[in-house]
Amino acid sequence: MNIKFLGAAREVTGSKHLITTKSGKNILLDCGMFQGKGAETDSMNRDLGFEPRDIDYIILTHAHIDHSGLIPYLFTLGFEGSVICTDATRNLCSIMLPDSGYIQEQDIKWYNKKLAKQGLPPVKPIYKHDDAIKSMKLFVTVAYKRKFRIDEGVYVEFTNTGHMLGSAVANITIIEDGISKKIAYTGDIGRPINRILKSPEPFYQADILITESTYGDRIHDAGDESEDTLLEILVDTCVRKKGKLIIPSFSVGRTQEIVYSLNNFFNAGRLPEIDIYVDSPLSVNATEVFRMHTECFNDKVRGQIEENDDPFGFNRLHYIKNVNESKKLNTKKEPCVIISASGMAEAGRVKHHIANSISDYRNTILMVGYCAPTTLGARLQIPRDTISIFGVEHTIRADIKKIESYSGHGDYLEMAEFLECQDKSLLEKIYLVHGDYEAQEFYKKYLKKKGFKNIEIPERGHEIEF
Repeated sequence: MNIKFLGAAREVTGSKHLITTKSGKNILLDCGMFQGKGAETDSMNRDLGFEPRDIDYIILTHAHIDHSGLIPYLFTLGFEGSVICTDATRNLCSIMLPDSGYIQEQDIKWYNKKLAKQGLPPVKPIYKHDDAIKSMKLFVTVAYKRKFRIDEGVYVEFTNTGHMLGSAVANITIIEDGISKKIAYTGDIGRPINRILKSPEPFYQADILITESTYGDRIHDAGDESEDTLLEILVDTCVRKKGKLIIPSFSVGRTQEIVYSLNNFFNAGRLPEIDIYVDSPLSVNATEVFRMHTECFNDKVRGQIEENDDPFGFNRLHYIKNVNESKKLNTKKEPCVIISASGMAEAGRVKHHIANSISDYRNTILMVGYCAPTTLGARLQIPRDTISIFGVEHTIRADIKKIESYSGHGDYLEMAEFLECQDKSLLEKIYLVHGDYEAQEFYKKYLKKKGFKNIEIPERGHEIEF
């Protein structure tokens, strides 16, 4: 058996790890897009490092685009295997992947106009909206804790990570020459307590562990404190300063958590009488998928639903799909909250909202999750006087704030605790992926202090034999 690390190796996006068995079966763990690297991103996404037609199976841990986003691209290049995931992950991908294709089509139109002015030939998107829809026929869903035979001597079983709706550890068993080898690939690890979802659960003993390290050197604020901080920032911006609170948020997971917090404030009579807008067609559709999968919710939220309390809907909350309604928000003078994708502020409607709001001292831009270092979301958090958005330089007068606890990633204490279900003496190798190198080095040292051994941080293209 061979494992090759093709993405999210000493960086956060582009998760792809290729297992090749002795019998020649090729199993891809996740198939994510690289994000936030400017012009370099496109070439990194097109250069896969393998022939798509040769892939037999994709085991998908969850639906975030940096883990699932290149599946339609592989489909356009001849991939005809199966994409194996949980039911909730499949349903989220059915809206997220077409949305990704649509965004690419729109971005390419804008980019090709620039190329035409320079006398250069046009380029094509990596894939289109319709390609993503067609690729959904490849998805095969498996319930949590159901051992599923993929192929001769290859099995997978999913266990919950609490990172997002449908997210899972892929517990893989490969039997070669009568010897069983167990691989646990965690995907992304959620926090011990989630506002909406069930907590992460212990996973099966592994011989080889491949695990994320996004917050490998950071500790989150306490959740309750941060929820109160959200309300404090809202009141300061919308009541005291009479401005707009702009929240760049991932359409799936973070948006629903924020709406859930605001719903609780509303029910408790603590929410000021201002309008809340969720401005993202994907967020609207994702919220409907959330409503379909109450089996993923924790007891508290399920209890609310049983009492006929919709956790994702309350008076003065408005879901916006129409682009013209979105544009009207930029000319709206009244105080309001606008929650809009993308979470890293790299694309989508929120980028326009930020451009239209950032030079007004009354407004606040609130970051609520991880942003890759080269993204607009990350650049906004570095103190500066001006910032370029859509090629236009804007003076920064709005407040820039950040709340850590709405991140779906556990910090290094929480991730390490999640791994404690493993018998350390039985782990042959641990590979840290999905993290910036400095954070990974810190996390590696911490894990060693906790008694974990044989830890490596693979580079992109690194290949190992077992």
